[in-house]
Amino acid sequence: KSAETSPSVVFENIQGCSPKCLRMLLENISGLAVDDDFTVEVIPEINAAVATFIKSIDTEEFVKKCSQNKRVKEFKITARLLELTQSVKAENIPASVSTDYITVYFENARNGGGPVSDVQLFPEENSAIITFCDHKGNT
Repeated sequence: KSAETSPSVVFENIQGCSPKCLRMLLENISGLAVDDDFTVEVIPEINAAVATFIKSIDTEEFVKKCSQNKRVKEFKITARLLELTQSVKAENIPASVSTDYITVYFENARNGGGPVSDVQLFPEENSAIITFCDHKGNT
């Protein structure tokens, strides 16, 4: 077992469950409140969603509870921990933004950031890949 567990859980095969229904289902299973204790980002292109827990919980235990849940089984949704990563992709970045600005923004603790080791800017996509010195910065 790793020393540090991801605060995020991936839900796949969610097409049979609306985003609102999924949020309520996760509240029921976790006993926590969406937005206050965790966030849910739906990724419709791949029929998936990612729940990230703001409140510290045992996500491995939560994944077990999900896979044993009657409703989750009925929807044929699968749950697994999201791997910890040191990089994130930022999208919809205005063309005028510099790599220095992005670095300072993502190093700001108020934005959930940490020390940045690299920024790759993709102006044609209005995006950037930000790599942190360790995975703790990408919250």
